[in-house]
Amino acid sequence: MKTLDRSKAPEFKIPEHIELIKPEKRTLKNGVPLYFIPTPEIDAIKLEVITLSNKSLLKEEDSLVPFFALHMLLEGTKKMSSPELDHFFDHYASEVDIISSFEQQGISLLTTKKHFGSVLPVFRSLLTEAVFPDKELEKRKSQKALTISLQLEQNGARANQLYRKAIFGTDHPYGFIAEEKHVNAVTPKKLKDFYQHKFLVQPEIFVIGNLNEVEIENIISEFENLEIIESPKESTDFQIWPEKRLSELKEKAVQSSIRLGQHLIPKTHPDYHALTVFNTILGGYFGSRLIKNIREDKGHTYGIYSSIGSLEKSDYWLVMADVQKGYADEVIEEVYKEIELLKTIPVGKEELETVRNYMIGHFLSNFSNAFDLINRFKGIHHAGLDYDFYEEQLNYFRSFTPEEIMEVGQKYFERENIIEVVVG
Repeated sequence: MKTLDRSKAPEFKIPEHIELIKPEKRTLKNGVPLYFIPTPEIDAIKLEVITLSNKSLLKEEDSLVPFFALHMLLEGTKKMSSPELDHFFDHYASEVDIISSFEQQGISLLTTKKHFGSVLPVFRSLLTEAVFPDKELEKRKSQKALTISLQLEQNGARANQLYRKAIFGTDHPYGFIAEEKHVNAVTPKKLKDFYQHKFLVQPEIFVIGNLNEVEIENIISEFENLEIIESPKESTDFQIWPEKRLSELKEKAVQSSIRLGQHLIPKTHPDYHALTVFNTILGGYFGSRLIKNIREDKGHTYGIYSSIGSLEKSDYWLVMADVQKGYADEVIEEVYKEIELLKTIPVGKEELETVRNYMIGHFLSNFSNAFDLINRFKGIHHAGLDYDFYEEQLNYFRSFTPEEIMEVGQKYFERENIIEVVVG
């Protein structure tokens, strides 16, 4: 028998392709689509009900009503109080979580196959039988008002607010900045009106787990009588901040929070995969050029990262860091310097292979467990894509060239298009 040499790491093998389970689609009689990925090997079940986060149905003063409605679903229903709901889900080893993003909102259930039949009806009741107790609402309003006040004082949180304002516009729901007046405008009547008439906007159901046909039919039976709301999707007409920089000075601050960013192309664009590589080399992992320059060489920050945020019609790009006060301008210049270097000088062979292996490894880790599959499916489904996207992405990571990375940088990253936010 051959002895295993443990002094050598196993050879890193890049798969030729990936095998992904395509969800089974059912359409309920009320028009709600249900997407199911079976996982016979795991006796756990995750069920998500996701709706459009369409705040355009509301007046600006009522912009926080959806937030409170969503976060108060577990504060009691017509049949169970908040403590009873907590005890019930704990007893059946189940978790209910809130789902909230720019474009979607909803709730998820994680439970076991053994308890699924018992838990499902109670989970379903959260969508139509929540009662929003006055006492709990007042408590949550006080907590939210405090959070808003603290965010104004925290450089990072405030920089995030101003960045959204800069790239989306204050008149767009994505650029909305909550104030205490918006908290005060929330009333029990408004909550109940939203919940009954504006909450279930074009819902979709996503399920993964070890379920048989009878259990799938039970899900269909529970949700096919939901009264759903048809609504146009929110506008993507963003009012970008007209000035280059948005600043907020805080004399007592010891650090400055910086955000640089701009809108990018959607996932459907053929240049998208090259952009993800460009972003990764620049600031998308711990060995990135921004980390080496600004953290390791200059010591101006503990961390600086760039990322691509996902939207249905237009993704956006963001660089974020907290830096020593007085060095914000220098750090921003170094970011532009690193962008220009990536646009004009081919990436060396060693760095290229390091990034290639990192991106392929990270890509594969996103499919490492069964529950990742439904998240990966949602990521392409909401962008109007199919699993070919992931096959193409893996193929691109295996074969991209330095020239392609330079070209995509030259095409999409111009200094005059990048918004700067500095707080501190």
